[in-house]
Amino acid sequence: MEQRDAAQDGWLERLQHIDRRYIFLLMAVAVIVPIVLGVRLPVGKPTRPVRLVYDKIDSLPAGSVVLMAYDFGPSSAPELVPMAVAILRHCFSRDIDVVAISFYTVGPPLAQGVLDQVAKEFGRKYGENYVNLGYLPGMVPLLIRMSTDIPGTYKQDYTRTRMSELPLMSRVRSYDDIALVVDLASSDTPAIWITVVNARYQQEVAAGVTAVMAVDYYPYIQSRQLVGMLGGLKGAAEYESLVGRPDEATKRMPAQSFAHGLIILLVLLGNTAYVIARIRARRGA
Repeated sequence: MEQRDAAQDGWLERLQHIDRRYIFLLMAVAVIVPIVLGVRLPVGKPTRPVRLVYDKIDSLPAGSVVLMAYDFGPSSAPELVPMAVAILRHCFSRDIDVVAISFYTVGPPLAQGVLDQVAKEFGRKYGENYVNLGYLPGMVPLLIRMSTDIPGTYKQDYTRTRMSELPLMSRVRSYDDIALVVDLASSDTPAIWITVVNARYQQEVAAGVTAVMAVDYYPYIQSRQLVGMLGGLKGAAEYESLVGRPDEATKRMPAQSFAHGLIILLVLLGNTAYVIARIRARRGA
């Protein structure tokens, strides 16, 4: 009996102090195996914030212009680039033109790569159907100035082409010519779009944010200061399902789900071992 109790105590002790290298190994397996085996999991019914963004863009007439802000860098690209691709596919499939800007210095090249990729799929032409205005510093003053003169604010695009040589920009003078703003962000820039552009100029704004940021923006959807929101990789996968083009986000979701499941399992095991050890210690006392 004493030997069995000692064995159980040893097992509980080891379970509470697992070598972190084993945890890292388990996490690597949980992430790599679904990718290698091509595991697919159902995305499920799109959530209301994602559906709101989709419905808004789907309701826009052909020839409308969507302003997309690429306010993120390479570290957040795995979550936000799939959103950009899915939204661009939706816009271009409905003959909606896109103007891209960024308030991150590393944002414009990321935007250009995504724009060129999706435009090629739909035969869209740079300067006529989409434009990348690039980066300028000073977000708030720029947003205010754009309310009256977008071409005058930027003067030239990311490729150093003058505004007068871009046919699309002859139709986009101010927020009055923008049907929707979509801010894809890894920081608090959506809040600035809401505070300055939505509140001051009644411009409709939607957001795509990283998963850890999503909870901060649900109140803005309830107050209708945000049209809707895509949150993290799951939001991107849901939008891909709505567009009917499962892509990178849908492929990556199983790995993320397995990793989250492993974390939950380890937390449960650790806490269970701790509780049992406490109970046994009290009984022994």
